[in-house]
Amino acid sequence: MSHIQVRDDQGVRIISFNRPEKRNAFNLEMYQQLTEYLIQGEADNDIRAFMFHGSDDCFTSGNDIVDFLQSGALDDNHPTVKFLFCLLDLKKPVVAAVTGAAVGIGTTLLLHCDLVYADNKAKFQMPFVNLALVPEAASSILLPSIIGQHKAAELILLGDAFDAETAAQLNLINRVVAPDELISFSLAQAKKLAAQPPLSMQASKQLLRHNQAQVKTQMKLELVQFAKRLQSDEAKQRFKAFLNK
Repeated sequence: MSHIQVRDDQGVRIISFNRPEKRNAFNLEMYQQLTEYLIQGEADNDIRAFMFHGSDDCFTSGNDIVDFLQSGALDDNHPTVKFLFCLLDLKKPVVAAVTGAAVGIGTTLLLHCDLVYADNKAKFQMPFVNLALVPEAASSILLPSIIGQHKAAELILLGDAFDAETAAQLNLINRVVAPDELISFSLAQAKKLAAQPPLSMQASKQLLRHNQAQVKTQMKLELVQFAKRLQSDEAKQRFKAFLNK
């Protein structure tokens, strides 16, 4: 069974993460599939919006560290890099429904979504510095623009987890939704987006994200630093301790 599942419903491409034995940690194959499904949806005129969600108790625990450490250079052909830039360049709107852990990429990909909903079981975390790495997915520019420099520094430099109420207060998510309503409510919102005039929707999204060139530049700078940090002694020590734990 594929760890990325997809179905289309009334103009919405619903993409779910389904690797419960690894808490939905992303491996390279999953990144590749995500990118393919997004590209296909962008090209399909019947698809007018996307929606991400995880399993009942976890959005995603982030990258599969063992797989990621064996994945080679973070160049333009790397599946993770392809996914990040694909997500950044999407013209159609994206909704996310979050429950359980949303770690690393599980939080930073939300910065590229247009609407984000979570239930009270959601826990967000960006533990990059904790692992001797640096922020990714342009979070180093997007996060301060949303929540302010000092709060962004606290979340990135300390890497502490925070709950859905805090995320809502920081405007990182739109709303906290009851657990039994999260998927249905988020899908209803995605269907509302899909029912809007598509060209107007895409133009409006582009206007709201007018700084995309700057965001793309920052993402590239992050990748350079991320690759350097990944090979550092302190990162190797942190990864070894994490894997042993």
